[in-house]
Amino acid sequence: MFVNDVVWVLFWRLFFLRFPVVNGWSFQDITILWALFGGGYGVTFVVFGNVGRLAGMIARGELDHYLLLPKNVLLHVLVSRSSMAAWGDLLFGLIIFCFAGPVSIGKFVVFIYGVLLTALILTSFCIIVGSLAFFLGNSEGLARQLLTAFVTLATYPLAIFKGLAKFILLTVIPAGVISSMPLQLIKTIDPAFMGTATLFAVGLFLMAVYIFELGLQRYESGNLMTVQM
Repeated sequence: MFVNDVVWVLFWRLFFLRFPVVNGWSFQDITILWALFGGGYGVTFVVFGNVGRLAGMIARGELDHYLLLPKNVLLHVLVSRSSMAAWGDLLFGLIIFCFAGPVSIGKFVVFIYGVLLTALILTSFCIIVGSLAFFLGNSEGLARQLLTAFVTLATYPLAIFKGLAKFILLTVIPAGVISSMPLQLIKTIDPAFMGTATLFAVGLFLMAVYIFELGLQRYESGNLMTVQM
């Protein structure tokens, strides 16, 4: 995953060699964006490795074991798995940020905060799309496609989107909040944006938990006898 992320940044480098600035974005900005998203993606799937498998687990009735554990069910489900590949994304994010330009202690602290915000937004989105399985049945394919769309759109500058597309990226698929961070959070360290992004991330997380808990009331056991090691 580390190599894969580096290759994408190299492709962007080739693009910006021909077009140095696109709607106010430079190669440095896109590098910071990839560092933020890579770090946030890494944190999400290292700590909450099951978040991308949630829809399939619900559809197959694999939550039975977790219902027998002490609360919180959602937390037990998410942390019971960790992705080794995601360590590559996390390492990439931390390293590439150091090559994106002058780094001060203040900017690095803000960067880490941005990574955590990214992780919270991504985790919340995955919980919401995964919880669709409670209401739609087997929606594993849909959840996977929505996650792929989120990942793809979050790594493109928000400035290239206009009108309805931009509205969708700030609401339905909230990837636009992440792609706003390089200019609003890292380069200018805008307190207003930081506060707004934090409230948005926390609100999205609370919504995700509510939707999961609401769906859990509809959950039908898969009658699976499993042993967790």
